[in-house]
Amino acid sequence: MLGFCGFSVFAVFAVCVCSAHESDVDSKVREFFKSGHTNNWAVLVDTSRFWFNYRHIANVLSIYRSVKRLGIPDSQIILMIADDMACNPRNPRPASVFNNANQQINVYGDDVEVDYRGYEVTVENFIRVLTGRLPASTPRSKRLLSDERSNILVYMTGHGGDGFLKFQDSEEMSSIELADAFEQMHQKKRYHEVFFMIDTCQAQSMFLRFYSPNILATGSSHVGEDSLSHHTDPAIGVFIIDRYTYYVLEFLEQVRSDSNHTMGQLLKVCPKSVCISTVAVRTDLFGRNPDQVPLTDFFGSVRNVEIYDEIINLDEDDKEGNSLKI
Repeated sequence: MLGFCGFSVFAVFAVCVCSAHESDVDSKVREFFKSGHTNNWAVLVDTSRFWFNYRHIANVLSIYRSVKRLGIPDSQIILMIADDMACNPRNPRPASVFNNANQQINVYGDDVEVDYRGYEVTVENFIRVLTGRLPASTPRSKRLLSDERSNILVYMTGHGGDGFLKFQDSEEMSSIELADAFEQMHQKKRYHEVFFMIDTCQAQSMFLRFYSPNILATGSSHVGEDSLSHHTDPAIGVFIIDRYTYYVLEFLEQVRSDSNHTMGQLLKVCPKSVCISTVAVRTDLFGRNPDQVPLTDFFGSVRNVEIYDEIINLDEDDKEGNSLKI
């Protein structure tokens, strides 16, 4: 954890806040202490390959684009894509992946960093990433280096059914395996809070087995329901995004790093009238009210040094010299 002169960030914060008048402490500083996390990570996974699954790659790249724009750096994003649509010979716009009509937003962009590509995207590798059980030779860029103060966004998309998600059309990950992976993360203190989001058929079934604390989960459909695609692009010739992720992205495009949007608002972005499927939400394992959780707690990035500097500045004129300064 970042420290100053041998003190941890929390120790520095404690000294500074105690020496400042409570009425002067900015509300977002209080929110920092309330949320309790110091860093953000994202694990974004597309489990499908082949051209006709173009929309799943567009799904995951849409979320990737949003979290990068809101402040999570590539060094804290694990991006797993089972196929390379940007370089597919059928792609009429090489090096591009679009998620909307008229090819307005290229979600592939100019600086995409894919950590696991093609046949590297397996159930084993995904679970190893979550639990940290990777070979010693695995580079830092392919590791989820989270800790007990990390908030983690886990987004998954692909083809699924009741209690499973297909990987590469050759293997499946069960909801029990996924639940046990999160429990390993909890026991190894690899997260503070997790937001799990999945866009697949019968998505709810993938998080019904969760039993670890501090996990907020949502999915594009209830058990027994299919999740549907949104629209095709005539030039590309296939569906280019799924309905649920389309409306999530539409919402995220309105968000800035200093916005007051909440996780509760995100959970309501796709009513059945537009999603056709019923969006599922699970909050019983989560310790906070989603309506009071800033969206940027999972889709943005905390900036400890900036918050620290603000607290220091609040007490610059303290004549007793009680505050600890850099």
